[in-house]
Amino acid sequence: MRAEKRTKKKKRTGLRIFLWSILGIFLILGGIVGYAVFQTKSTMDKIYEPVKEAANPVKLDGQNPFSVLILGIDQRDGDVGRSDTTMVATVNGTTNKAQILSIPRDTKTEIIGHDSTNKINAAYAYGGVKMAEDTVTNFLNGIPINYYIKINMEGLKDLVDAVGGVEVYNDMDISLKGKEFKKGNITLNGTDALAYVRIRKTDPRGDFGRQMRQQEVIQAVVNKVATTQTLWNFDEILSAVGKNMQTDLTMTDITRIAKNYISARNNVENMTVAGDGGISDGIWYYNVSDAERQKLHDSLAKNLEIK
Repeated sequence: MRAEKRTKKKKRTGLRIFLWSILGIFLILGGIVGYAVFQTKSTMDKIYEPVKEAANPVKLDGQNPFSVLILGIDQRDGDVGRSDTTMVATVNGTTNKAQILSIPRDTKTEIIGHDSTNKINAAYAYGGVKMAEDTVTNFLNGIPINYYIKINMEGLKDLVDAVGGVEVYNDMDISLKGKEFKKGNITLNGTDALAYVRIRKTDPRGDFGRQMRQQEVIQAVVNKVATTQTLWNFDEILSAVGKNMQTDLTMTDITRIAKNYISARNNVENMTVAGDGGISDGIWYYNVSDAERQKLHDSLAKNLEIK
């Protein structure tokens, strides 16, 4: 009996450590996997998808900062989808600081490899993760992308349901297609959470408000999964992850991040892109000045310890 209790305690402790490595990283980066080693490896085998011609791997020893591109893909049947969410995270293991930059989906920029100018969310639709990485690097004046995490936004519904729903604080009355969300603390199931993070038109902050809600729901999922009450739901959680996420982070990479960078989750800087909206050739774009792009570059470069 005592041996069984020790085994359960050890498994729970190992789970907590791994969860806070990955889920803490999700707080920073946007990924979630966990549970016993053999189950985790099985999930990692499903979601591991390296990018062709990847050129910026990092020795994840805690001394070298790294960056991650997070793509939330609005993928429908018969359509590759566009990146509904585009974030760049940088993590510094020496200063224990992380940054999360949210780039508005309508940002006007050059699409690298496509010889066109379009909204930044078109890069993924045209050329997948590789084109999205190259386009974001160019937009940020040369900030390298070391790794990526891609999440199907439809999968957020499965994930929220798997943890038994989440509670968030909604700072204003908003709605989507007749579904109303009142100001105050609200409890969301998977369907409601997906609607909540997609709202733009009824929020005067537009895409910025939507980005805030996405981060809010992700953090609520992280907090929920990190509690012991969800331990017995991990088959459902892992299933949601396995069906809806891809990354070029290996199991070894994740283990090293857990060991060498996890303290950065306690010091996260959320960043936004300053700009203004306007119509060009009948299309609405979010326009960002060269000065703002350089400012973003300088801030990210400082955390990555590059020029």
